[in-house]
Amino acid sequence: METGRIGRRIAYWRERRGFTQTDFGRLMGQTKRWVQDLEGGKRQVDPRLSVLVRAAEVLRIPLEQLLMDSPASPPPETTPPAEAVAVIDVLYRTEDGERPPPLADLRRALAFCCVAFQACHYGALGRDLPALLLNAQRAADLETEAGEAHALLSRTLQLTASFLHKYGSSTAVPAALVADRALSAAERSGDAVAIGAASRRVAKALAYQGRPEAARDFAVSAARRLQEDLAAAGPLGLSTLGMLYLSAAISSAASERSTAAVARATSLVDHAGEVAEQQGVDLNEDWTAFGPTNVGLHRVDVLARFEDGWSALEAAEGVDAAALAGLTRERKAQHLITMARAQLLTRRKSEAGKSLLRADKLAPEEVRRRKSTVDLVADVVGAMPVPSGELRALAERCGLRA
Repeated sequence: METGRIGRRIAYWRERRGFTQTDFGRLMGQTKRWVQDLEGGKRQVDPRLSVLVRAAEVLRIPLEQLLMDSPASPPPETTPPAEAVAVIDVLYRTEDGERPPPLADLRRALAFCCVAFQACHYGALGRDLPALLLNAQRAADLETEAGEAHALLSRTLQLTASFLHKYGSSTAVPAALVADRALSAAERSGDAVAIGAASRRVAKALAYQGRPEAARDFAVSAARRLQEDLAAAGPLGLSTLGMLYLSAAISSAASERSTAAVARATSLVDHAGEVAEQQGVDLNEDWTAFGPTNVGLHRVDVLARFEDGWSALEAAEGVDAAALAGLTRERKAQHLITMARAQLLTRRKSEAGKSLLRADKLAPEEVRRRKSTVDLVADVVGAMPVPSGELRALAERCGLRA
């Protein structure tokens, strides 16, 4: 093993986790000087395997990440939560011949489920969504020509894809399947808004499959192809168009950080900002929460995903607090989680902990049921010499040992 390269990899992952050399040394049971020597390749010619195993545990990465130049793929999450399993099972149900409720009833059920999603009540959504999926599919099957039932089915499938994406890689495959079905139903409906909204879910599915460039290109292509029709559809169409650009920006932020990559992603946020200016105000058309404020939140998110914590925090200062308070619970909780990530990157550990606690109070299921957020909780707790009692309690609620 080449000690210098291993040391550089340890330094890289330590910084990504928001740990100082002192933090990492404490977690390893060593001094800051010991960490400096380890990262500089001076500890010993051949680091003991036990040291590397412990370092990988502290950094929460596979051991191969420290031994290989090319990044190892993280182990997949193989067990979706119960509420997601119930939805996935319905996707493979065959038609039973039952008559669906009237479309008006299905629209009300869909609206209820969309409200539950934006309120981060994912358990309730997991209970109600399976029946809605079955009935929406039955209604579309009875409609031989393109029309309203197919648009309703597409919107139900879009919600399903967004719900499944909450659980990361454990549900990435069925989420991609659902997104494709949503786009197919939208195209049958002939509704440009439905097609644009479904295209956004397909782009997100591509990103979750590790294809961020393809995701970005797909979303941008859809935005350009549908721009004229969406702009003519008023606020509903503008919200759909703006969200396509924001989806493209988030996908672009998954690329390796470079000056060109950051410029490309922020340019896409700027495109969304121009659409938001046309719209003028924050709206929740088609459950998008799109408007100038949401564009500002995505700008912060893009910078945080590029691990530019200082720029992310600076961008957050431009978000109007009163406007933010008027957004959905899901959007506000996501922003708090993004802020916690940016605060950890800038060594503001106490503030990161407070942001996570606020997010948990606002939307517990958004914090405790998502692996990416649970991992962030672990990072923040691990970066603190003595976490507060509240933060330790949050870690325990997330299933972590604090």
